[in-house]
Amino acid sequence: MQDAPERVSKHAQNKNRNDLKEDDSLVLSPEQLMNLVVDAAEDKKGMNVVTLDLQNISLIADYFVIVHGNSETQVQAIATEIRKKAGEHGVHVRGLEGMDTARWVLIDLGDVVAHVFHRDERDYYNLERLWSDAKVVERV
Repeated sequence: MQDAPERVSKHAQNKNRNDLKEDDSLVLSPEQLMNLVVDAAEDKKGMNVVTLDLQNISLIADYFVIVHGNSETQVQAIATEIRKKAGEHGVHVRGLEGMDTARWVLIDLGDVVAHVFHRDERDYYNLERLWSDAKVVERV
């Protein structure tokens, strides 16, 4: 029995093959990108990292990664690390909101959206409850 081919990003599928440069040949799947974001958040000691699988629920993204920091400085450090790691892998940041106040930073990476909260804001907005139809991704 053959392994199923790895799913490629919706955004990568839309790239014109003639537009690919040599350094674009390695495209991250949504799962790989999600793992990259989780690892970046954990590298900066992000607290209570939760990943929601939205693939059959929403067209917004395939995954939400939700994490919080205990200070504005830590929130900014987590968000900066996510942006840095994504950039190192050729992933374009499509949108970035909230870095100036560092209470809720949203990083749109296309198939993955990272929500980096200050701990007080995370409890208030409770995205996990809002998206309770989504499956929580367990990492081993």
